[in-house]
Amino acid sequence: MHAVTSQHEPPPAQLRRNLFASMALIRAFETRVAELYRDGDIPGFVHTSLGQEAVAAGVGLALRDEDYLATTHRGHGHCLAKGVDVDGMMGELFARVTGLCRGTGGSMHIADPSHGVIGANAIVGASLPLAVGAGLSSKLLHQDRVAVAFFGEGAVNQGSFHESVNLAAIWDLPVIFVCENNIYAEFTDSRAMTRVPCVADRAAAYGIEAHTLDGNDADVVYAATAAAAERCRAGEGPILLEAETYRWHGHYEGDAQPYKPDDESLAWRDRDPLTIAEARLVHDDTATAEELAAVRADAGARVDAAVEAARAADVPAHEEAFQHVFSR
Repeated sequence: MHAVTSQHEPPPAQLRRNLFASMALIRAFETRVAELYRDGDIPGFVHTSLGQEAVAAGVGLALRDEDYLATTHRGHGHCLAKGVDVDGMMGELFARVTGLCRGTGGSMHIADPSHGVIGANAIVGASLPLAVGAGLSSKLLHQDRVAVAFFGEGAVNQGSFHESVNLAAIWDLPVIFVCENNIYAEFTDSRAMTRVPCVADRAAAYGIEAHTLDGNDADVVYAATAAAAERCRAGEGPILLEAETYRWHGHYEGDAQPYKPDDESLAWRDRDPLTIAEARLVHDDTATAEELAAVRADAGARVDAAVEAARAADVPAHEEAFQHVFSR
């Protein structure tokens, strides 16, 4: 893949511990969700972000609670890193009234405006125009809110990418475009889809700044996002961050992934974002292995409690299908 660049200072010790805790929660949540979907406990269609935790944590912790975030069909981790309630997330996946959308949105349509999450979306590239609209509203209303659009490298070949980045550029909108380049657009190797495989290289066509990051290093992602957010709030316009990472599971849960070489998958698993963070924290005497094991255990316990709460909750009544649909 493309050379990884970083020109930013690493975050302080406590923040690095928080980044690890965020990744641990995402890992525990996604691992359990994959198991629950396999066993038929969660309905619908599920896409997990196992292996990509550092991007979600690094971006989420660099934002303010009121900042906007538009995510994708693979957005559980993004929402959790932004501070969305674990019980509400799990309740939504179980299609219960305790869910963030009262069980009517499901895995691919999570939203929580109270934390700036303006929606996940099953349409490839749909997060980009949503974030641009949010960034425009922030600028017009002088809100000092940054808008983030998460998308995969496959979305870069969609017209919505061109239109969104171009509009954000000419209007100097406070938008951070975060591309999670995990090499595969659904089932297709993205490197075979374009003669410009580095997404950051495309930013020059729109006259905006761009950086390619090690997407498995939460410290790097956090530092780059924090700098990007500061730049946006200063009125310097949008920026594109390309985080190179890898999804461990298939495009959807149940995808056997015959399109992935075994040696490639193993090599990326050796670069586990949590292992990288844990080794650095221990090496720097920022935390002990025992403390980090306790963080992982706590994350697992939180997810277990969320599962039990979701199982005990009610399903939406039939008449709720007509609520929040029509405007009067």
